[in-house]
Amino acid sequence: MNNKTITTFAKWQVKQGNLEAVISLLKEAVAKSSAEEGNLKYEVYQGNDNENILMLFEEYTNQEALEFHRNSAHFQDVVVGKIIPLLENREVVISSLLDF
Repeated sequence: MNNKTITTFAKWQVKQGNLEAVISLLKEAVAKSSAEEGNLKYEVYQGNDNENILMLFEEYTNQEALEFHRNSAHFQDVVVGKIIPLLENREVVISSLLDF
């Protein structure tokens, strides 16, 4: 079992006219995701120069916790099923902290 903390950085470009809908759906996703046992952090930021850019910063206890999150009903229904179709672009970087 991998016990290394996993951090996810996601950059979403919301399609013009869909920001309010995405933020409304995202509130539900954040609440349910934050309640997951393996979730350490789930923060959402909005671009200062472009309000249609949303940045998600998520931290999980390990790879298994991230997989649990991605397979959860709320992720599949809300994020994959409802939010992703409202996005122009979506970039996700899954990372681990470098130990110096």
